[in-house]
Amino acid sequence: MAGPARIARGLLTDTSRAIDFRFDGRLFSGFDGDTLASALLANGVLLAGRSFKYHRPRGIVTAGPEEPCALVDVIGARGREPNRLATTLALRAGLVAESQNRWPSLRFDALVLNDLLGRFLPAGFYYKTFMAPSWAWERLYEPLIRRAAGLGRLEPIVPRHADPAETVHHHADVLVVGAGACGLAAAHRLAVSGLRVILAEQDVVLGGGTLLDERWDSWRAATCVSLAALRCVRRLPSTTVLGAYGHGVFGALETLAPAESARCGGLRERLHVVRVRRALLATGAHERLIAFPSNDVPGVMLAGAALRYLRCHGVAVGASPALFVNNDEAYATLFALDEAGVRCAGVVDARPTSPAAERARELGLDVHLGAAVERVTGRAAVRGVRILDADGRRRELAADCLLVSGGHTPQTTLASQLGAPLVWQDRIAAFTPALAPENGQVAGAARGVFGLAAAARDGEAAARQIAAQLGRSPDPATAAREAAPLPRDPEVTPLTPLWEVGGRRGKAFVDLQNDVTTTDVRLAAREGYEHVEHMKRFTTLGMATDQGRIGGLVGSAVLAQARGVPLASVGQPKPRPYARPVPFAALAGGEVREHYRPARRLPLHEWHAGAGATFVPTGLWLRPLVYSPQSTWEAVLNEARAVRRRVGITDVSTLGKIDVQGTDAGKFLDFVYANTFSSLAVGRARYGIMLREDGMLFDDGTTARLAPGHFLMTTTTANAVVVLEHLEFYRHTACAALDVVLTDVGDQWAQFAVAGPRAREVVAQVVAGVDLSNEAFPFMAARAAHIAGVAGRVFRISFSGELAYELAVPARQALPVWSALLEAGKPWGMIPYGLDALNTLRIEKGHITGAELNGNTSASDLGFERLLKAEGDFIGRTLSGRPGLKDPARLQLVGVRPVDPAQRLRNGLQLVAQQERTTSLGYMTSSSPSTEVAGWVGLALLAGGRRRIGERLIGLSPIHAEAIEIEVVSPHMLDPENLRVRT
Repeated sequence: MAGPARIARGLLTDTSRAIDFRFDGRLFSGFDGDTLASALLANGVLLAGRSFKYHRPRGIVTAGPEEPCALVDVIGARGREPNRLATTLALRAGLVAESQNRWPSLRFDALVLNDLLGRFLPAGFYYKTFMAPSWAWERLYEPLIRRAAGLGRLEPIVPRHADPAETVHHHADVLVVGAGACGLAAAHRLAVSGLRVILAEQDVVLGGGTLLDERWDSWRAATCVSLAALRCVRRLPSTTVLGAYGHGVFGALETLAPAESARCGGLRERLHVVRVRRALLATGAHERLIAFPSNDVPGVMLAGAALRYLRCHGVAVGASPALFVNNDEAYATLFALDEAGVRCAGVVDARPTSPAAERARELGLDVHLGAAVERVTGRAAVRGVRILDADGRRRELAADCLLVSGGHTPQTTLASQLGAPLVWQDRIAAFTPALAPENGQVAGAARGVFGLAAAARDGEAAARQIAAQLGRSPDPATAAREAAPLPRDPEVTPLTPLWEVGGRRGKAFVDLQNDVTTTDVRLAAREGYEHVEHMKRFTTLGMATDQGRIGGLVGSAVLAQARGVPLASVGQPKPRPYARPVPFAALAGGEVREHYRPARRLPLHEWHAGAGATFVPTGLWLRPLVYSPQSTWEAVLNEARAVRRRVGITDVSTLGKIDVQGTDAGKFLDFVYANTFSSLAVGRARYGIMLREDGMLFDDGTTARLAPGHFLMTTTTANAVVVLEHLEFYRHTACAALDVVLTDVGDQWAQFAVAGPRAREVVAQVVAGVDLSNEAFPFMAARAAHIAGVAGRVFRISFSGELAYELAVPARQALPVWSALLEAGKPWGMIPYGLDALNTLRIEKGHITGAELNGNTSASDLGFERLLKAEGDFIGRTLSGRPGLKDPARLQLVGVRPVDPAQRLRNGLQLVAQQERTTSLGYMTSSSPSTEVAGWVGLALLAGGRRRIGERLIGLSPIHAEAIEIEVVSPHMLDPENLRVRT
């Protein structure tokens, strides 16, 4: 039976398929359908790990994602992955897992010394202990604390390619969270009402609590069959809803079973983004622990977890278990164990009487009413249970495990994230959420309705309310099956709230993962951390991976007692996403490595690659850097000199292109640009600058007017997306009344720049019907034309400082037009040039790019103050007029040259005075060897730069141990009169 504690075949395990696995180097066997936790328990393994602070032995406490102790490292092809929950980790062939937070071994952990020193390590001790000497924090204390912090070890083996990942988006009417009796009944009711339903369940199968009661097997099976037949229902087992984000958006994580993962090429998780009109939260409730001395000994487990291991995996968690309860629901575990042949050592019930206790006595079981567990004996395993009877007598039960149930706490995480306030309910001693109807409904145990039949009826009622809100009613023909009988809920006695058993020495834990005790909570109250959120941060209660699900309310109760106020006034900490630990890989999905930022390729990418181009990412685009296998300055200068002396061609298709149309298009551009565009004549283009609201330069580019209500804007490559977002924002806010439509046409048009003294001769051979003479087509002209037989546009624009034309054609026609241009340029030796050559040309001319548009420069800094229009409003107008932005001592754009032409310039050089070399006056933004003069030229931002023209400074590069004497010159180092571009 794959383990001595396996006494039956469970609902989820396939005993015909044995699986071998290793834990801490030992070989064990389990079955398909087991979790690591159930397989360990089946093999009699109780000790699963060591606690975070005290390194006390810890075992398996729960059977689900609320597990605080059984966290393991999984070792596989991707290295060591820490903090995997043994209670949810599906057993697979060859699984290798190791326990965490122990040295040198799990049995013998040297750091258990912390437990002996526990009185010196209370909550918040690090806030007071490591105050002096001040020098020791960074050198000694912090390194030691960081080394001791954490549980597992992350040792990834990074493969060459990213693992498969998937993100799926869903749209539906209703999301039902939880597929127990409540969720199944609700989903069926919604579906027969004609609503599109997504049913998410964190368990591997649908059913929830019905899996633990065989009387519900037929109802569950019939309901699941009915749901499967309804095409409007999407069922998502093994899927945890991670968070509620408002406006009907939820995130969910699906964990694939090993077999399905193999079918999907190794995909482990699938992230679901769900958008719905309403949510029905049937999330159930968590069983909670009771605080008493040594309540963390391996073998102390929640009663409901023991029932699940028995029903679903056929595992008895002990040979002679005892129970410590305060509610009737926990007796289901007792009766199931007894029926399976496991005789319990006794029941300790805090209440004076209950029907369940009487039934247990009728079965011959020992029940101690009005009693309490004082402590558990044993350290690495339960050896016995000491109890205090109602008459004050003490005795010890010979038990090998203790099953605890302090009641049930509704799962309020998602409802709280949707803004639902929590309301105290005395009858269940817990909080329930009051969710606004426009967000959805909370039903079943999640709102304090316990009992499977009661929960199913409550789920149906909640579903009817949602269907009515959405204007739907059930289809009579489809709903005919709804008369299936529900098994009756047993009669129960209300629980007696029991949070803590005090009066005895020993640590009583309320947070088993972060080692928070009742003493720590009381210390927080004495220290003034009386608010539950402050107590949480002082003690770290609820800040571990389990988020305090089984002990958080117990901590609040202890805090209430320490403050002397009702628990209802203390409340619970607000839960935040995520509802369970989420792998970063699942959140990233497919957007990793080469897919993190999708590479956009030019329409002529293959041609450029065939021509020997070396590519560089610019924004999201891959642009040709230089047409040479090696990016040497000689190759760059050859391309740049061809432009200066003859003619060259470059692909500028990456520029942002935004089509602006509408009767108010000119007004809109006047508002988003700092200079005026409404006065621009049709067939002309103009250079413009955009500012942010703070008055700083945002982007620059040219905009051409193609028709009275039609403009074409170009942006820098890097800012194409953010400029479009910027324009759309203002179109919908400050300019909402204007008639203007924005369209991103960047991908639709390919654009080429032909530049150099022979540019007109080359372009004239391929452009038909346009007189390119200086008089007919002057600088900054724009016109529609046929280019190599393709309808396109011609612009006379120059970024190189030479006579230049930019030719735009539909992207699908890029290759024939480019080829025609190359053929036309052959007589003049035209060659393509890349981004490095273009950078050299623009530096010589004094044109700016992102290196100068760095977010900290104003129009005045870059010499554009005359472009700011005197009349009319524009974005950034008010703050651009701040005196500080016009201070002549600000960093201003200048040109620089080395005094010795043999010395090179470097980007980032710090400019300092000859006599004061410790104070930076500015820095080099761009530099390149020159095509026109000997040596290097560069652009820099220099304090009071314009008044320093002609001065000599020192350019320092501490990294390269260089000091270069440079001369400050005008940034327009080539053709300052613009004669070349106007030729």
